[in-house]
Amino acid sequence: MPIDIRPVAVPDALGTPAAREFESSAELGVELERANWGHEDFAYSAAELLAAHRNDRHRGHAWIGAWDGDTMIGRAGLEWERDAGASTVELTLGVQPRHRRQGVGSRLLAAAEDAARDLGRSTIVAYSDHADAESAPADGPVLRAPEGDAALPASVPAAGFAAAHGYDLAQLERVSSLVVSGRADEFRSELDTRTARANALGYRLELWTDRTPARLVDAYAAARGRMALDVPAGGITIDEERWDAARVREREGESLDGGRTLLVAAAVAPNGSLAGYTELELPLEREVAFQSDTLVVGPHRGHGLGMLTKLANLARLTEVAPERTVVYTWNADENDHMLAINVALGFRRCGLEAVWQRD
Repeated sequence: MPIDIRPVAVPDALGTPAAREFESSAELGVELERANWGHEDFAYSAAELLAAHRNDRHRGHAWIGAWDGDTMIGRAGLEWERDAGASTVELTLGVQPRHRRQGVGSRLLAAAEDAARDLGRSTIVAYSDHADAESAPADGPVLRAPEGDAALPASVPAAGFAAAHGYDLAQLERVSSLVVSGRADEFRSELDTRTARANALGYRLELWTDRTPARLVDAYAAARGRMALDVPAGGITIDEERWDAARVREREGESLDGGRTLLVAAAVAPNGSLAGYTELELPLEREVAFQSDTLVVGPHRGHGLGMLTKLANLARLTEVAPERTVVYTWNADENDHMLAINVALGFRRCGLEAVWQRD
């Protein structure tokens, strides 16, 4: 039976006949994560995927599936900024191991590139994951990104696939994990010391869960708007993200709709602006948390605010969700300052995420 490549329809609700293909995409995601990492910690549930589509005024999402009869054997996921000035589409692509090297991935990629053209975008930024068992240094040629010290063996299948389709390695991100169980007292003690130092400089710490306080939502939006501009980009083309209070509320709605809890710790400057912030995402019914954005705004760097906000969130995590024993984070390999904070906290590398780009 020929393999069918077609878009995945987005249902109005899960658990219905119309949702079956969409739910198959989430199920395949679990299988692909197990194949990549040996666990499913990074897989998104169908509820989380549907929530992203329901809250998409600022950021678009689409899935393309590869079908062998009624079975999805591969998928391509696309995300893009809806702003008229945006030029990129972000892509993830995976095929069941037993169906690889049969042209399925190439057909999915071609369909994704067609979709990017239809959106009027000129650049695709694609991602591949590599656990340390695969990405650890080995004899033979390696690939290096334009910046940073990490290396990816040129023999990994994703490298050959990317090169064959005209994609260049633009960045390597370090994937790290931190065991937090049993460290609550340590986190709290260090946090008290650093909070006193920050207060002496005029900064105050604000913490919230899920919904940003109304008095801070505009300041939070302004800080989030800096994230795409200030993050180390390596060789990646990154579109500007335009944030306002409405977009903050939209993202909060997406998290809540998908069953994720969002913990935010922010350092507020004397003038009321956000000098820095960090986030922990807690997916439903799992024993892990994801350290997502961390940013200290340029004029406020050098005062320990990155460490302060991270400690505040980690201390709170051990209090409100002690079942979450592991935290994962992703950092550009050239982001020496943030990596130094993470290493000091005890994060240890467990793999790499390669970022590939084609214009």
